[in-house]
Amino acid sequence: MSKLMDPIVGKLMGLRYKSHPWHGVSIGDDAPDYIVCFIEMVSTDTVKYEVDKESGYLKLDRPQKYSNTVPALYGFIPQTYSGDNVAGVSNESLEREDIHGDSDPLDVCVLTEKTITHGDILVNAKPIGGFRMIDGGQADDKIIAVLAYDAVYGNVNDISELPHLVVERLRHYFLTYKDLPGEKRNSEITHVYGAEEAKKIIKLAMLDYDNRFNNLNAMLFR
Repeated sequence: MSKLMDPIVGKLMGLRYKSHPWHGVSIGDDAPDYIVCFIEMVSTDTVKYEVDKESGYLKLDRPQKYSNTVPALYGFIPQTYSGDNVAGVSNESLEREDIHGDSDPLDVCVLTEKTITHGDILVNAKPIGGFRMIDGGQADDKIIAVLAYDAVYGNVNDISELPHLVVERLRHYFLTYKDLPGEKRNSEITHVYGAEEAKKIIKLAMLDYDNRFNNLNAMLFR
């Protein structure tokens, strides 16, 4: 396999140019126990922001039909990809064969008691569970995590330890945040799973990323 970029040149470019939050940021040495997350949205945002896959800059993705806001920090896990391995878990658990990965990085919600005023930041978080979401026939897992060393949530190790209302708020958000006037979505959350399953999904998404991008992370971060 030929190199896409000399690693020294890549690191020097990183001093001059902003790293792409999906490809140019490491998931962290302690993954999947602790993961670096790129935050696109915070709980005070009233519109949907999303990273532009080409440039790496935040863009306004869509207007919101209702006034619902995300009840946590919301973003994605760098160096992950929802491909065949991630979709395979959904197919197995639902006894189906037609589910495919959504070709995006893994989404993540990070719970914290602190008020974070804007996105476009990196945080260190601990996965505690997730939602198995199928959106238009595609695997669209939502990893639930807590901010590392958070005063309120930092000692939570599994989603089962969260208050039921917190989980339901997250579930409601994900089932409604893409609603647009006159459009009907075909999406559902089929399972709520715990920390071990979340870590398994993250590992598979890391493998899918390596398969899709030919070990790009190994060249950039060695």
